[in-house]
Amino acid sequence: MAFSSVEQLLTAAAGRPLWEAVLEEDLRDRGVTRARSWAKMERLWLAMKAPVEEYDPARRSPGGLAGGEGALLEGPGPGLCPSFLREVIAAALKTGECNACMGRIVAAPTAGASGVLPALLIPLQRRDGYRDETMVQALYAAAGFGQVIAGRASISGAQGGCQAEVGSASGMAAAALVQVMGGTAEQMAHACAMALSNTLGLVCDPVAGLVEVPCIKRNVMGAVNALSCAEMALSGAVSAIPCDEVIDAMRSVGEALPAALRETGGGGLAATPTGRRIAGSM
Repeated sequence: MAFSSVEQLLTAAAGRPLWEAVLEEDLRDRGVTRARSWAKMERLWLAMKAPVEEYDPARRSPGGLAGGEGALLEGPGPGLCPSFLREVIAAALKTGECNACMGRIVAAPTAGASGVLPALLIPLQRRDGYRDETMVQALYAAAGFGQVIAGRASISGAQGGCQAEVGSASGMAAAALVQVMGGTAEQMAHACAMALSNTLGLVCDPVAGLVEVPCIKRNVMGAVNALSCAEMALSGAVSAIPCDEVIDAMRSVGEALPAALRETGGGGLAATPTGRRIAGSM
């Protein structure tokens, strides 16, 4: 895709749905037919649903740090969260656990952040009965914003910290939610900007170098953050800083993070006594 800025994406979407502009750019960029582009995105959507719909609570990760917790969020719970929010949390955990257990996931935009988009789109489809077509359109919208983030900043935890992984996924998911709910392209940009703003500086500190702790539960945070930012944008709240400037700030923050906080396992939670003990026992 050739979008180098959100502003360029919004211009391309003038007079038509934003997802359509992203799809058309995909056709030009990869030289494929509309049917082929759509079929690929539809396959991704179906694959994205599988870890949640086929969740096995008995599976455990090779490192032994992940598995089974997604099932704990099924049912009514203690009463703090409404059922929809519990489903969001459960779906994020289930997808993250599937990744840690070497199952099949969709990197969105990375494996470590694979739980954010499905955590929101799957419960929303289940609750409101949206067709798969609507959810595929949302994935195109997410892809458009993700492409700009990847180009202007980074989607790599090793390069930019977890803000580049879960943060990016949260911004993409916020835009996708606005798309599903019939919001405007400008509202998508505001939702993405707010979600990214809320995760600036998020470090990447996997315990024992595994994408398990704290990565899986950070997917939950990214999903809930996206939900709140989409809700704000759809209600008329705006980001004071334009989305492109937020993305540029994200790049600068990532470059300023010390190496110990960029997926090396040398800082943050990985450097705690318990984190080191876990690493030593592997």
